[in-house]
Amino acid sequence: MHVLVTGHNGYIGCVMVEVLRAAGHSIVGLDTGFFADCGNSQHDETAAIRKDIRDLTADDLGGVEAVVHLAALCNDPLGDLNPDWTIDINQHASRRLAELSKAAGVTRFLYASSCSMYGKAGEEMVDENAPLRPLTPYAISKVRAEEDLGKLAGEDFSPVFMRNATAYGMSSRLRADVVLNNLVCWAHTTGKIRVMSDGTPWRPIVHIRDIARAFAAALVAPRNVIHNEAFNIGANEENYQVRELADIVSETVPGCVVEYAPDGGPDPRSYRVSFDKFQRAFPEFKFEWDARRGAREVYDAVRDAGLTFDDFQGRRYIRLNQLKHLLDSNLLDDTLRWRDSHRQTSING
Repeated sequence: MHVLVTGHNGYIGCVMVEVLRAAGHSIVGLDTGFFADCGNSQHDETAAIRKDIRDLTADDLGGVEAVVHLAALCNDPLGDLNPDWTIDINQHASRRLAELSKAAGVTRFLYASSCSMYGKAGEEMVDENAPLRPLTPYAISKVRAEEDLGKLAGEDFSPVFMRNATAYGMSSRLRADVVLNNLVCWAHTTGKIRVMSDGTPWRPIVHIRDIARAFAAALVAPRNVIHNEAFNIGANEENYQVRELADIVSETVPGCVVEYAPDGGPDPRSYRVSFDKFQRAFPEFKFEWDARRGAREVYDAVRDAGLTFDDFQGRRYIRLNQLKHLLDSNLLDDTLRWRDSHRQTSING
């Protein structure tokens, strides 16, 4: 299929493009370029539209058969920066993209949602039918987007809600602000694994390459399997308490110790997630990565790259820091769009 991948230059997006292309699909990317200078230097041959997702037109969907929608303000700190931006981009722009896609004849729309929408779920395993208790603007935006997209489902338009566990793993657009990557970077650059809570919150995690493989499977699955369905993306055995992840990292990075913040209490965002539904729908699919292998992958990469503490805490790997830099440099306006002098409507990578 000819697939539009939004956020194709992001942390997950660059891996998604690689996996989908290897599966035989042709790709057109869409990215506003907020994080274009936050990755490793490489030549990207993906045909792409450089445009804010809020400013798409019907012409941008010409010839597209399926959409993989990753573009978003991607975590709680970004959501807290200005909640209105998060709702505008993550919810309203997602709905508009789906409306344009449906009108353009796109038949399959894979939406990158999040397990964070389960919020304060506690010790019980939650599945796709569990109550949604979003605690942050980011999680709220994901719940609302799913609701909006579900209303567009029809005979010729199938939205699919891929509720990813917390991502980890190496990418040419590495993020150090997701839990496992973050713990590894603390351990490597300081010798200490810094845990900001008391370590008890539950987090399901999943490698970005397994996320991309799951999307590839859903992209070609029979319609009756995926139509207007939500799937938690991950593996049951990859539910961890944060302190368990810290212990795995301490066994991976030589000479480091676990350090809990003195004022770190229990994080209300705690959820254990059942991934049985996806396994039933895709019985031949096997998740290839686990936390221990992922911690080793990230550690080997940042060690070999000579990552320093200043690198780790800078804007290249922390998405909030990059957006603050663009705002402070007056490159973005008060709607979080590029100012006219920096605006580009399209590029070919």
